[in-house]
Amino acid sequence: MKLRRLTAASLALCMLFPFLLALAGCAPEAEEVLRVYNWEDYISTPTEGEEGDYVDLIAKFEEEYEAETGKAIRVEYSTFGTNENMYNELKINPGAYDLVCPSDYMIMKMISEGMVESFSDEFLQESNYARYGSPYIRDLFEANGWAEYAVPYMWGTMGYVYDPELSDTVEEDLSSWAGLWAEEYARVATIKDSVRDSYFLGVAYVYRDELMQLKEQYGSPSLDDENFDEYNAKVTEIMNRTDEETIERTKDALLDLKEHLYGFEVDSGKQDMVVGRISINFAWSGDAVYTMDDAEPYTDEDGTEHDGIYLNYIVPEECSNIWFDGWVMPKGAQNKEAAEAFVDFLSQPENAVANMNYIGYTSSVAGDAVFEEMVDWYAEGEEGDVDENGDPLVPYDLNYFFNGTGDGAYADGDYVIYVSAESAKRQISAQYPTEEVIARSAIMQHFDDATNAAVNEMWEEVKGLPIPLWAYIAIAAIAAVAVGIGLSYMYKGKRAEPKPKKGYTRVS
Repeated sequence: MKLRRLTAASLALCMLFPFLLALAGCAPEAEEVLRVYNWEDYISTPTEGEEGDYVDLIAKFEEEYEAETGKAIRVEYSTFGTNENMYNELKINPGAYDLVCPSDYMIMKMISEGMVESFSDEFLQESNYARYGSPYIRDLFEANGWAEYAVPYMWGTMGYVYDPELSDTVEEDLSSWAGLWAEEYARVATIKDSVRDSYFLGVAYVYRDELMQLKEQYGSPSLDDENFDEYNAKVTEIMNRTDEETIERTKDALLDLKEHLYGFEVDSGKQDMVVGRISINFAWSGDAVYTMDDAEPYTDEDGTEHDGIYLNYIVPEECSNIWFDGWVMPKGAQNKEAAEAFVDFLSQPENAVANMNYIGYTSSVAGDAVFEEMVDWYAEGEEGDVDENGDPLVPYDLNYFFNGTGDGAYADGDYVIYVSAESAKRQISAQYPTEEVIARSAIMQHFDDATNAAVNEMWEEVKGLPIPLWAYIAIAAIAAVAVGIGLSYMYKGKRAEPKPKKGYTRVS
């Protein structure tokens, strides 16, 4: 009897099997996941209730990906605060992310340690990045051997944001890194609470004479000048010196500067400039743009005028730092195809514009849509026009960045914006440095572990870092034991008086 029942059940299952397979085929495919690890506030993502037309790029990517591939995808988006935090997270959890966005020196470190996957040949040759990435940036990555492993995202320089009304000579003074050391500017300036950036500042100050001699020797070569590479290589060598003498001299220079600084900051300097708490800020160019935008006078929708101040940005004559953040796929990335699709999506010029509008930093993507946005932001007329004071507008040449990336609206050589001489010292100079500035700008190189330790030790001395909490606890515990033992001998047998209330002192 049992055997007959089993046989009947088996036959029924066999008959149902084709229908079960058909039903399984109708079920939706499993949702893909792309795990992205990026800097905080570093992609266009409107806040709920926020006014404006900021694009939700993550949601837009998810929609376009499904439309193009037929596969649903969910972006798991996480953020970090420092390169070191990101690096440590990848060491602890290898394979936890498909795409991360470290800075220049950390990209070099990760490549040297074999921590990243290479992008596919198809992506490198046929993507939006291959089509619209600035030729200057792409050539830079090719020349340094990063192109296979990293795609640049945002880039810029470092310099001073300053109030031009601070003194009659402030522009001249800050045309050298040494200007910040002048007693005249005591208590009105901040520098970065970042060992790599402030070390760069200190080295620029220490070797300012040698850097100026190089500048006089080579002049101001353009990117296609035969002397450009040689000059830039010598500046880069100086700015990445880490020998014992350089570290010691840099420490002494930063200690001198610390004596009259307003303070160290990472993010607060922007607001401190806007409200007038400080008048000079050692800044990344993207932060400089944000600061200048936020500080300017404006009229709101109701016609009410709001006071403000026009700030300037300057890159000192000795040198600067060309910095960049870029996308890499960590070893063990589980969805490389979607990671490349995400970078390809961000490399569309219209999406680069959305990011620049939201972040304030400069995208590595060019193209006509980006140039037209810059024209809308900055152009004050055309060749031959004059500004409000009757002075001729000056050309601001962006051909080095945009040539070869157009869709037909502009010919190579036409990427020039006409602005007033004063405007040329403001946002546009922070967004797109001139070729002269680029020639004297160095990329910070990756330091090995021993060098990092030496530079970090120097920085601890400069900052005068406090004793860690655990050390205070240990010291207090030892002292308490010692005092307790001593008192037990001195006052043995005596009644202890009650302690006064917290905040009060006993009066004898």
